[in-house]
Amino acid sequence: MATQLESTGALERRLSLSVSLADVGQQVERKLRDMARSVRMPGFRPGKVPMKMIEQSYGAQAQGEVLGDAVSKAFSDAVAEHGLRVAGQPQIDVREGAEEGMAGFSATFEVYPEVVLGDVSTLSFERKTCEIGDAEIDKTIEILRKQRTLWDEAATVAADGDRVTIDFAGTLEGVAFNGGSATDFPFVLGEGRMLTDFETGVRGAAAGATVTFPVAFPADYSAPDLAGKTAQFEVTVRKVESPRLPALDADFAVALGVADGDLDKLRSDVRGNLEREVTQRLANLNKTAVMEALPKLAEFEVPKALAQSESEVLAERAKADFKQRGMDVANMPIPPDAFIEAATKRVRLGLIVGEIVKGSALAAKPDQLRKRIEEFAQSYENPGEVIRWYFSDRERLAEVEAMVVEQNVVDWALSKASVTDKSVSFDELMAANG
Repeated sequence: MATQLESTGALERRLSLSVSLADVGQQVERKLRDMARSVRMPGFRPGKVPMKMIEQSYGAQAQGEVLGDAVSKAFSDAVAEHGLRVAGQPQIDVREGAEEGMAGFSATFEVYPEVVLGDVSTLSFERKTCEIGDAEIDKTIEILRKQRTLWDEAATVAADGDRVTIDFAGTLEGVAFNGGSATDFPFVLGEGRMLTDFETGVRGAAAGATVTFPVAFPADYSAPDLAGKTAQFEVTVRKVESPRLPALDADFAVALGVADGDLDKLRSDVRGNLEREVTQRLANLNKTAVMEALPKLAEFEVPKALAQSESEVLAERAKADFKQRGMDVANMPIPPDAFIEAATKRVRLGLIVGEIVKGSALAAKPDQLRKRIEEFAQSYENPGEVIRWYFSDRERLAEVEAMVVEQNVVDWALSKASVTDKSVSFDELMAANG
């Protein structure tokens, strides 16, 4: 069936469609006859309901469904006829002036833009590198020791680094406030977990002492009733404990999963874990640099429908994040276009990456998928189970496939662009990509 195509914008198109009313009528009649075999109505056995009653009850529904299917097929056929790549869903409207015996419709929609890539060799990147040596292994083992700190009760006054266990009660203008009291509450002085005034008031107190002091809450404090106000606290110190790191011995190695307590094996395991972590963090940094530069390769208009759809996805992710943090999102107002700028950038990048993947044959290969999954599995106690878990679900495999394709694009860009290697320290890498 011939259709008319109009360009109504840079990416917007309008198709004029026609659907045969006779065909629709036949399909509706067939649909109602099929329904008549099983439809139930009071006073009639199944299959014995008069056709007139079925038409009265279900005719409009059947007409709508058949007409919707016919328009959808007409649109699909027209898209194929004109070789169009439709971006988003079309808007279907009734069209006046259709020829006799036909129902006229118009479909307004956007098409994908033509993405013409520039010369990737014009891009320049600073590729980050990082070496792991004995100093980094020693530092990591020291962190592991601190994470397993032992606490010895001390007769000294509380100082930074000590763990104190306290009872406290706070009042605001003489009145207790919600969340302002606790018993047997432990915290480590100097870690910044408590407000500065609170730590100052406890510092220097010995076990058994009771101290009273003011605490000024910051103006931006999370509890509005306390923000910018000064409360009085009475604190009783129940216990002061000084830290003691566990000895770097076989028992410590066993506690970290080295069955035979071999310290050399422990260092080897730590090195392996660090190298995997560093590799992943470097990959993330370098991927970010490449993905931020790729939009320079092409200029084109982004379909509004795709940007709007992506904006809605970002909004839902934001709500999920807020909800996970304990916030009430039921009545949280998120403007429809709050994420449209970020969404447009994501769609633009996605279209460019898609063109690169297609033009340079960078789709994920089976051996790449297996290698990436095996890398993930190495950090688990039973790698084989993890590998089977990934390969048992197509959705999980698709997530890995997307990561592999992204890395292929990064490697492709780095192989063709101007690249300068820059070494970063281990501490810098951990902070930058924490």
